[in-house]
Amino acid sequence: MALDAREATRASAHARPRREITTAFVVSRIAVLAVTAAILLYAAPPLAATGSWVALGLLCAVSATAAWLYLTRRFIPAKYLIPGTVFLVAFQVFPVVYTLTTAFTNFGDGHRGDKAEAVTAIETGSVRQAPGSPEYTMTVALRGDELVFLLVDPATKQVSLGAAGGLTPLDGARLGATGKVLAAPGVSVLKAPEAAARGPEISALAVPTPGGLIKANGLSRAVEGKATLGYDATCDCVRGDGGTWTADESRGYFVNAKGENLSQGWQVNVGLDNFSRVLTNPTISGHFAGVLGWNLVFALASVVGCFALGMGVALALHHPRMRGTRVYRIVLILPYAMPAFAMLLVWRDMFNRDFGLINQLLGTEIDWLGQTMTARFGVILVNLWLGFPYMFLVTTGALQAIPRELTEAASIDGAAPWTAFRRVTLPLLLVALTPLLISSFAFNFNNFNAIALTTDGGPFPAESPQVGGTDLLITYTFRLAFGAGGAQFGFAAAISVFIFAIVAVISAVAFRRTRRQEEVYA
Repeated sequence: MALDAREATRASAHARPRREITTAFVVSRIAVLAVTAAILLYAAPPLAATGSWVALGLLCAVSATAAWLYLTRRFIPAKYLIPGTVFLVAFQVFPVVYTLTTAFTNFGDGHRGDKAEAVTAIETGSVRQAPGSPEYTMTVALRGDELVFLLVDPATKQVSLGAAGGLTPLDGARLGATGKVLAAPGVSVLKAPEAAARGPEISALAVPTPGGLIKANGLSRAVEGKATLGYDATCDCVRGDGGTWTADESRGYFVNAKGENLSQGWQVNVGLDNFSRVLTNPTISGHFAGVLGWNLVFALASVVGCFALGMGVALALHHPRMRGTRVYRIVLILPYAMPAFAMLLVWRDMFNRDFGLINQLLGTEIDWLGQTMTARFGVILVNLWLGFPYMFLVTTGALQAIPRELTEAASIDGAAPWTAFRRVTLPLLLVALTPLLISSFAFNFNNFNAIALTTDGGPFPAESPQVGGTDLLITYTFRLAFGAGGAQFGFAAAISVFIFAIVAVISAVAFRRTRRQEEVYA
């Protein structure tokens, strides 16, 4: 009996411990598998329809790996690491890599597709109606996911279906009193608001015919015309009545002998051109240093001011003799609880010279946002009002983690309150809060809303309407890259790389000093 008991004990010791299956474990597993299946079902059909087989294969492989990982009892650490890694890659690594690669291209308006798409856009965009060419009553419809035209010949009432592949007769269509198609087999007729929402697609669709191309003229009429420009593969050029434009692969344009280019181009790699444009273009580089200087002042003033005010209020409420701290804390965090978007617009109206609340209270007529110095003071004040409650909250938490015995010991040793604060409390606060201060600096360095919603970068001097007195690098970049010249994503990405480098260097230096502080006060 004793031998049997010992064998049973050894067997139980070597047996694999039984895992307890909890409700949270089952729910988390079901949630991950459900999200994976939903992403697969949502993304697989469009990838297959466009022939993106590499992306489809990668998606299937990742989905299969996730399903296998969460259906097995092994690899417990991986079950927690994989979701975090996926989110890190999707929301951090991929945007950074994509921005960096875009900075070396001319991607933007007129350069969004490849060369074949540019040729198609040039030819279809040059279609002009010839005298006596057919005109049709047009109805926009969908054949599955494909946009098509239902074309009615006014003379014969014959209905035809026009698509990118050509013109085919359509039987069984029902016409209305105005001659437009009300219903037709195999297609879904779009209502007027739905068709208006697809305006760019309707304008881009060209139906080839033996005599030319059929293009939409509005939302209810289509005409047949001929392309005045055509691509010639033998010379890799576009020919037309206006001359010949030869492909320039370095710029992604068709250029004629005078150096003029067609408006439609294609995306190419331009190397360091976007970066050199920032440094060598006098219109841009002449203001870059000034904007950078004000950007640093704005970010530092916002961080230091918010921290000083938040810490001062937190110290006052942290005093043991202070009463009603809950009420004060609720009132003080109200700016943090309100939508910043709305409050920035409210502050902009408060600074208005004619009907603003500030001028009414002071009895003045100061154009706060119309002068550079007062406008800069105003945006810093607004940012201070919005940001100090956050610093108040984090400082309050950090103060509660500092033992009161330390400050009491300093008082017993004869240290004055200011000395105790400067030598004991403040260093311990900085060790705990410096990472938050650095992240706050990075946020305020790129605080687009604080400027765009209050001053919109202004005031603007007459000699340089592109850059205003309160412009940050991010608002200056936005105006240069997405202003009147159209969207220039490659150029915007290049300036974003400059901004990232500046913030990264400042953050790295600050983190190094933080580690030294931690070593001193550890």
